[in-house]
Amino acid sequence: MTVTDTHRAIDAVWRIESPRLIAGLARIVRDVGLAEDLAQDALVAALQQWPESGIPDNPGAWLMATAKNRAIDHFRRHTRLERKHEELGRELEKKEMTVPDFESALDDNIGDDLLRLVFTACHPVLPTEARVALTLRLLGGLTTGEIARAFLVPEPTVAQRIVRSKRTLAEKRVPFEVPRGDELAARLSSVLAVIYLIFNEGYSATAGDDWMRPALCEDALRLGRILAELTPREPEVYGLVALMEIQASRSRARVGPSGEPILLFDQNRAHWDQLLIRRGLAALQHAKRLGVASGPYVLQAEIAACHARARIPEEIDWPRIVTLYEALAQLTPSPVVELNRAVAVAMAFGPTAGLELVDALTAEGSLENYHLLPSVRGDLLKKLNRFDEAQREFERAASLTHNARERELLLERARTCATGSTN
Repeated sequence: MTVTDTHRAIDAVWRIESPRLIAGLARIVRDVGLAEDLAQDALVAALQQWPESGIPDNPGAWLMATAKNRAIDHFRRHTRLERKHEELGRELEKKEMTVPDFESALDDNIGDDLLRLVFTACHPVLPTEARVALTLRLLGGLTTGEIARAFLVPEPTVAQRIVRSKRTLAEKRVPFEVPRGDELAARLSSVLAVIYLIFNEGYSATAGDDWMRPALCEDALRLGRILAELTPREPEVYGLVALMEIQASRSRARVGPSGEPILLFDQNRAHWDQLLIRRGLAALQHAKRLGVASGPYVLQAEIAACHARARIPEEIDWPRIVTLYEALAQLTPSPVVELNRAVAVAMAFGPTAGLELVDALTAEGSLENYHLLPSVRGDLLKKLNRFDEAQREFERAASLTHNARERELLLERARTCATGSTN
């Protein structure tokens, strides 16, 4: 194996092992920032030693043992707060004496440790963008540069967010634990929102030259699946997983040969990933078997399932989708939900009915700078053969989006209106 191959293998091991490594260390040292530093030290040691010695048979155990030794060294070196450090050092040495296989000691609680890490990284004391960066760093195994490239922000900005996040968690003395009772539900919604935000940025990039960033979708799916394994009785977790699986099933069909966007009704459904659809439908079924009222993620997954079950666009049950959007609007009222409901109404009952709802949203004004509002309005006007008005709406939508691929698509739609084409 060449040095390059070894480095690739180390990178793969790190992506898999780093969340549980950091989680296990954080449980012991009670500091997420220190836990990550210790894990990074172990990674550096691997990069130095493995190209010569070869990758160990159990690389995860090697990283665990190395990080543990770094932890003991750290507490021995730092004499400030000496008493506490000595106590923690003795605790680590005691674990080493009583449990020779340190990895096994961590694995005893690995599920709980990962869950604690999820809730810590997504703690509401942090701003949303910081939660996203820290989650991708600690649970996704991404580097600062990878996170920066994914969200099209400068690398120093992401680095600052991560540093400030760890400092805030330490200063606020955020406990490394899973919340209980009412706090669990509130914190779980924050965790789910972070994972879905990551997925959505990958599924429909808000800016840049690419319509999609599949790696972010994959990261969000991996995080969602981990969370589902750790919380088997939470229907909204399974609802989110179902939603992401079904949405991700369309990824190959959403992008043309040159990277151009392909809208839902123009997609070749033969290119939809049936394995992801089956996984998504199974997750949705699990959520519904739990027997509680459907939450917003379960409802959105049910909407996605209506599309996934239809062999051709004409088989989509649009009245059912309208009903689901009405239920979603009651749970989480928002102008964006109403805009989606208007699209469903147009498909179920005709473009005039949908346009009436869209015009009401336009008058209300909260979506004034949201590019999908004029995009939807342009589509409905085009179906009604009001081409001049539709053209203006598509051009306005193009001026509002920050994604280059989407801008090209909207301008092309505007051009077809100029020729009076309904295609």
